[in-house]
Order: sequence, then structure tokens, then C-alpha cells
Amino acid sequence: MAITVASCWFNALASTSTSRYTVSSQRLFSASQIPATRLVIPKAVSQSQNPRKRTPKEHTHKSSPEKEANSQKISRRSRDERKYSDADNRSGIKKTEKPQSTAFKSFGTQRKSAKGFMGNLTDQQAETAKIQDAAFLNAVVKVNLTILNQTPQFIALILHLITLFLGKSKGSLQVQEGIAFMIGDGKLLTNAHCVEHNTQVKVKRRGDDTKYVAKVLAKGMECDIALLSVENEKFWKGAEPLQFGHLPRLQDAVTVVGYPLGGDTISVTKGVVSRIEVTSYAHGSAELLGIQIDAAINPGNSGGPAFNDQGECIGVAFQVYRSDDVENIGYVIPTTVVSHFLDDYERNGKYTGFPSLGILLQKLENPALRACLKVPSNEGVLVRRVEPTSGASNVLKEGDVIVSFDGVDVGSEGTVPFRSTERIAFRYLISQKFTGDTAEVGIIRAGDFMKVKTAMNPRVHLVPYHIEGGQPSYLIVAGLVFTPLSEPLIDEECEDSIGLKLLTKARYSMARFKGEQIVILSQVLANEVNIGYEDMSNEQVLKFNGTRIKNIHHLAHLIDSCKEKYLIFEFEDNYLAVLEREASSAASSCILKDYGIPSERSSDLLEPYVDPIGIGIGENQVMDDNDLGVGDTPPITNSEFGSDGLQWA
Repeated sequence: MAITVASCWFNALASTSTSRYTVSSQRLFSASQIPATRLVIPKAVSQSQNPRKRTPKEHTHKSSPEKEANSQKISRRSRDERKYSDADNRSGIKKTEKPQSTAFKSFGTQRKSAKGFMGNLTDQQAETAKIQDAAFLNAVVKVNLTILNQTPQFIALILHLITLFLGKSKGSLQVQEGIAFMIGDGKLLTNAHCVEHNTQVKVKRRGDDTKYVAKVLAKGMECDIALLSVENEKFWKGAEPLQFGHLPRLQDAVTVVGYPLGGDTISVTKGVVSRIEVTSYAHGSAELLGIQIDAAINPGNSGGPAFNDQGECIGVAFQVYRSDDVENIGYVIPTTVVSHFLDDYERNGKYTGFPSLGILLQKLENPALRACLKVPSNEGVLVRRVEPTSGASNVLKEGDVIVSFDGVDVGSEGTVPFRSTERIAFRYLISQKFTGDTAEVGIIRAGDFMKVKTAMNPRVHLVPYHIEGGQPSYLIVAGLVFTPLSEPLIDEECEDSIGLKLLTKARYSMARFKGEQIVILSQVLANEVNIGYEDMSNEQVLKFNGTRIKNIHHLAHLIDSCKEKYLIFEFEDNYLAVLEREASSAASSCILKDYGIPSERSSDLLEPYVDPIGIGIGENQVMDDNDLGVGDTPPITNSEFGSDGLQWA
């Protein structure tokens, strides 16, 4: 998916193909200002388009205004994310939502010219000629990727996923294109969404007709950055890597380079920096510093560099903002985020992620609220929830007021000073830390000021936004197909199929320990051994033979070590499924053969089971919904302060 971030935005704006995410407009602007706003990741430019068809049920669900209104009560993504999409349309809009002509509207340069931003044609031609001859353009390379034709849609149906991954659809491949650029030391930089599901990556230099095989060294899903390497020395002959520049200022000129819409020659668009702030990253479901520009970004720009007037790279194009009321709003990953990614890779030999405090914060603008908490001045944010898996869980408590972070004062609106005359969201300071670092937090607790130190670690998601390794875990027991609940699965299944209760848990529950998963029965492969259970699907399994399930590996371990006569599965809503152990074992091989499945479990479940560290819950301890945090836990999102004044940091 080399072009997911750039192409998702581009195709969401320039294509009617199926998109991965939908984004509402409630974060950047109020609903009254932009009633129909979308953030899209331009969709990858494919040489063989074969969009996945939706079922009539899905179309009906999406087109019904009543159901759409109800679905917003439990959003599939944070409200900020719904505004953005990858440049390649991975998080784009459903093709039923907007006609193609309207989609292209947001990326046109004609409107921009009409507003006086483009200048006259003669000046454009002269300036383009200068840019065309610029040496730094030679560092931009075209990326060709061979990927599975069904990514990531096949994740929704575990059986389909199994057959696709294990060779049933080896012919279902397509070639997509993206952008990368040289950064020295034999390395290339691109978007993570461009290479997320690739089976082969090739790169081609400007003016060359030879493609070279590239290796993916690291992928940062949160920051949507991937690091590539090319071992063939011929590729680097005469190459001059790009130089990174400083974070630009407002109104600074910016030039975006790429191969939009699948073109064979390099394309250049120019604009200015219109905003710099903490931004929702559509692909990574994270909030990091972003540069907003008015230069056109289209499918095929994903992963391409953005330059200042000095020819220095000031960031990576990765997503766009879709709306009926605005146009030409694109986003660039700034060099500060890129440097963090590269430093992380150098430190650890891999990408470890951006750390989090794992706390839910509330603004303290109200004087009465500050007085009640004994906060003497207009400062600080209130801690309303602390995640059990965060490093701060041992030092911060509900009711604490954070007034400083590493010596930087935190305002009552949750902002901190940024450069000379600007302020930025408090979580910007958090994103500057690395995994394993320690932060000093100044707090007011019951009127007393104190400083505490907390470890910084990546956030643990109960329902992951991306599947590690690209292939989800699965376990088949007598035709019952189990898998962990994940965002890719939720995105592909309609909400009616997932069920409101399971969706609520996915949105409102916290992981109590690292490694915890919501394990569901995805579907049942009909056989006489499982008569009566054929219609079960998307049901959460809570216990096996009386033991609470921690994750899918734990379930596999319990089944493998079971010596009882019966296999007893307890599901949500007190539903029970019982199988005879010996009959189930005997029928398993026949079921796999009948359905053409090579293995009863994914390869990761063949490894010895290791009990999660710090679980703190007994094997047979009974837990109800309150133990899981359902119903009394605030929504788990990475959204900015909304109308409720809450923010995850």
C-alpha cells in the first residue's frame, strides 16, 4: 500500500474507489462551519483497478440517514481522524458518497488560480522551468509495489483471509505506485501506508528505465513513515540525497513533488504553509505535528518530499482534507516527526513508536473548577482517567492537575508555548520523547504542588488499529473460527454485523494489561460436529471451560492442554457452545480439507504460550462488564479537545 497515505487522499478526492476510513468534520471546524468535511488519504494509483464490491446491505446501511446518525453515537474513528485521509485514499470516502467530478474538485488548480494564488501563466512557466532543472528533484524516485489485490478488505472475513494469505489467490496481485526520496546512507523515505501490504517493492530513479528491488527496513504506522534500502550500488551512482530543512513558518513557500495519477514524468505543485499544529494522522490513528499547505496533493504524491525555496526537504506529503466548502488543503509530515522516526530507528534498530502518558485530560478554563481543585492560577489540565497499562498509572491519579511537563508550563486549555508567539497542544511535548524515556511531571494534588517522574511507553490498544506483521491470528476449532477483534475487521464489517455491544467495548474499554485482546468467534464452518452453531458470527468468547480468556494465544493454550470430555465456550450474553473434545479433534482435519484450509491456526499460535506480564487477575476470577470498563470508561480516542473538553495524552 505504498500509496495508501498519498493515494488514499488522492483517490478519495480524485476517485470513487472504496475507502478504508471515513472522517467527520467535527474536530478542525464546528459542524456549522463545515457540515460535510472529510480527511482522506489519496488512494494508491493502481495499474489494474479492481475495487472490492460492497454488498447491498452495506450500501443500504451507509445511505440511510437515520442509521448514519445513529452510528455517530459510537464513531468508528475519532472525530478528528474522520476529516483526514491518506493521500492514496486508504481513509477516503465511500464511492457512494460523492461523484467523481466532485471528488476532483478539491484538488483542482483552476480554483486556486481564480483566487490569485497561482500567478499568471508566463510566471508559472518560467518558475516551472527553474524547478524542472533543480538537482534536488533527482533524489525523488518512483516506487512500484506488488500487493495482494484484496488488501485490506479480506481481513473482514477470516476464512477469506486465510485462503488469501496461504496461497489460494496467488494470482490476485496488482501493481501500485508511490513516491520515495533519498536521504543518504543507502536509505529511502516514503509513507508507511504505501508499503503496508506489499509483497515486493521496486524503485526507479528519474530518467531511468531500470527498476531496483528495495527492502522495507522499518514502518511507523503512527507517523505514517517507512524506511527503505536499496542494496544495488548502481541505483546510487551519482545520487545526491536530500537535505532536511527546519520547520517552516506561516506563508513560507512550499513545493510538492511526485508522480500524481500514475504519470511517468515528475510533477511539481507549489503553494504556501497555511497552518502548523498537532494534526490527526488518518493512517496511524495518532495525533502528531503536521504542516498544512495549499499546494495540490493527488493520488501518487504519497511519500513525496515537500521543499522550501532553498531546495531543502521540509516534510513528506501524506494526506489531504476533503470538504465541500474548502479545497487544496494538503498535509505534510514535518521534519521534526521524520527525525524522531529516524532517531528511533538508529537507537533501537527498529521502530518502537511514539510514547504516551496514557491519561485522559480535561481543560480547566472554568474558575470555579480550578478553585474546587485548589489550583491558584489559570493553568493546568485535570487528569480524569489513567490507563492501567501506562507508565503513569503508578504515579498519577484521577483528580491530579498537571501544570508542567519537563519544566514547560501547561495552560488551562491544554496548550504549551511553541516557538516565539505560538501555542500548541500539550501532547506535542509528549511526542518529542522516546520509548523508555522518563518525564518529570509537575502536578497539584489536593492543593499541594509536587513533581513526579513517569516512564514513557507506547500506548497499548485493546483493539489494534493495525495488525502486526500484516497477518491476523486465527484459530479453528471444530469449524469455529476465532480471531482477535481489530480495527481493520471493524472497518470492513458493517456495524450491524459487529453488533452494538461489541462495538461499544471496542470503543470504550481499556486494556488492563499488555497483550490483552477481545477474542471473537468470526464465523462457523458448517459441519455435523457443530450443528446448531452455524449461524454464529462476531460473538465475543469470554471463557473456556470456566477460565477467563486473556487473548487468542491463551485460548489456544487452554484448548491444547484440555483433558476434559467437553470443550465449553461461554460467549457474551450468556450464550453457550459445547463440543465433544474427541469428536472435535477427529473432525478438524476433514473440515480443513473440505474448505481448502492448510492449517487450523496461524503460525504465531504455534509458539509456546507466555502468560502476559502484570495481568493481576486470577485464572478463574469472574469479571463483568464493569471490570472491562464498559459503560463507565470515557471513549478511547486520540482526538483533540472536543465539546466535552476531554483529550487523550
